[in-house]
Amino acid sequence: MRFGKKAKDLRETVEGKVKETTGKTFGEAGHEWKGRAEQAKDRVKQAVERGKRSLKH
Repeated sequence: MRFGKKAKDLRETVEGKVKETTGKTFGEAGHEWKGRAEQAKDRVKQAVERGKRSLKH
């Protein structure tokens, strides 16, 4: 996987964490859940990429 794609995936995960933290701080449940969902989506995406790499080698 290219470095740019890894950086993008990491950025999306961090954005999800920021949304979750902001939602907790200000009591916005919707914002918090969106952040958690974004993090989960990115974890799945990263697991798929790891699986592809392991099958490739």
